[in-house]
Amino acid sequence: MTKSGKTGKTLTKAQDFKKSKSGMYVSIATTAFGAFGVAKRIKKARSEQDALRLIDATVAAVGIVTGLAVLYRELKRLGDDDVLLG
Repeated sequence: MTKSGKTGKTLTKAQDFKKSKSGMYVSIATTAFGAFGVAKRIKKARSEQDALRLIDATVAAVGIVTGLAVLYRELKRLGDDDVLLG
């Protein structure tokens, strides 16, 4: 097997993982983990009374909420059609 063939196979496995329930759970967890950083930024911006940073952190928070909603929808769509389970 050529090196590029092996890389293509690995890439396909990684893409299949992202489309699986397990992959969705990992994506949801990492996105939710990002919320801690955004919450910290919001708290700091409030304490410093920095309106621009507060707006920036709020927009980031909205992005996280939207991302979680999209991931949840995809998880619901997967249902029993989990790629890794066959």
